[in-house]
Amino acid sequence: MATAVVPRGTPLTCWGLRTALCTLLLLLQVGGFSGVIWEEWWTYDGISGPAFWGLINPEWSLCNKGHRQSPVDLDPERLLFDPNLRHIRVNSHRVNGLLTNTGHGAVLALDNSTRRALNVSGGPLAYKYQLHELHVRYGLVDALGSEHLVSGRAFPAEIQIFGFNSELYVNFSDATQKAQGLVALSVGDLSNPELRLLTDQLDRVQYRGDSVPVTRISIHGLLPNTSAYMTYDGSTTMPGCHETVTWIVFNKPIYITKQQLLALRRLMQGTMATPKAPLGNNFRGPQSLHNRPLRTNIDFRKDSVTGNQCVSMKRTTFYKGWCSSN
Repeated sequence: MATAVVPRGTPLTCWGLRTALCTLLLLLQVGGFSGVIWEEWWTYDGISGPAFWGLINPEWSLCNKGHRQSPVDLDPERLLFDPNLRHIRVNSHRVNGLLTNTGHGAVLALDNSTRRALNVSGGPLAYKYQLHELHVRYGLVDALGSEHLVSGRAFPAEIQIFGFNSELYVNFSDATQKAQGLVALSVGDLSNPELRLLTDQLDRVQYRGDSVPVTRISIHGLLPNTSAYMTYDGSTTMPGCHETVTWIVFNKPIYITKQQLLALRRLMQGTMATPKAPLGNNFRGPQSLHNRPLRTNIDFRKDSVTGNQCVSMKRTTFYKGWCSSN
């Protein structure tokens, strides 16, 4: 599931690319490594950024060759109303978690070890999915940050809540590479009590590897107050870009304060000893749709009397410029 958050170089030549790759491989060989710790290698910029994920590691080839990649631009002109899409159901009980600075983002790993697992179902989902972790994407300036765009517009941040198909697979890792394995709920522009449970802890996870417990957070309470959403089949937005994700993007942003954004922007990619660069701008750019349908439960058919479009969409949409009249 994903949601948006509101207050959002020069290309390498073939010679430059070849040199960069050769240099990297030479360094690995000279260093005596028999392999690479890929999780520590990839970033969001430079020769370890998204354009190179699928070129360096063969196991990440989908990042460059896949045809169902995420994120995408949610263009209103491409939305298809699907009357069969149901309401999303998310358990309302509170859970504990561990908030960690991974060096790539702020990630909340949910504690689902109890008998009452936190699940999501309904919507476009044919199975029950157990919520697993929450990722925060954000920019270092307000004009950038979210991975999903709305009519070409980015937002300062996006919260993504991932779950795995607990009816077919035993855990998140198993489901990541399997058909209908993952669900991702996307939300943007957050400011509510549940968000503050996370942002109030950010000064304790300033550096890579720092972790802090978060107690009794409600994922249900974190979501925007709307039943409207868009959905499409896509991928994870980090290596290896597995095309096993059903994305659900809520059609209403939640709001984030400037103070909360500043707290996020103080996070660093490295450790206290070697802080490296700020952690922000941890988003992948939009990918081609390749003729995938973008479905929605928002009815934007023409009114039979007035001829206006977006009959119910005008009441339920929260992104400007989506509806028009003929």
